[in-house]
Amino acid sequence: MLTTETAIMFAKYSDWADQVLFKAMQKLPGDAVYRTRQTLFGSMVGTLNHNYQVDLIWRAHLIGEKHGFSSRRDLLHPDFGDLVREQSKINQWYIDWASRQNAESLSERLTFSFVSGKAAEMTRGGMFLHVVNHKTYHRGWVSEMFFDSKINPPQTDLSVFLCEA
Repeated sequence: MLTTETAIMFAKYSDWADQVLFKAMQKLPGDAVYRTRQTLFGSMVGTLNHNYQVDLIWRAHLIGEKHGFSSRRDLLHPDFGDLVREQSKINQWYIDWASRQNAESLSERLTFSFVSGKAAEMTRGGMFLHVVNHKTYHRGWVSEMFFDSKINPPQTDLSVFLCEA
């Protein structure tokens, strides 16, 4: 069972990992953040827009609202600086949300529809863990793209966060 304390830790970890990645991306040469690549979302900024959009979608599911998206591949913030600002805001929303949860709320099963329209049901805690895991997965994609610039990506592992926190 997911506890409030663990949810807060995961929300803070997710924000920390994003910030570490963003700071490293700011040091990349030239157009590396925007360069078209052989990847599903087209670029680093495209992949991170996907993370942001999915965060918005699951926030809507968690609070019982419609998200209004028919895709998970919209380029909502093509400018990297704008994306960093908006992602940081939604990250803070998840940290604040986690701090308001308890065992009962995290265990509550909610119904929702995937972007495809398929109906589903999950616990709030399961939804939240998906958000954290999803972003970790796609930060890995972006980290792999650092090698195109012959630069090692930053370490955003949970163990690094736990030792630094």
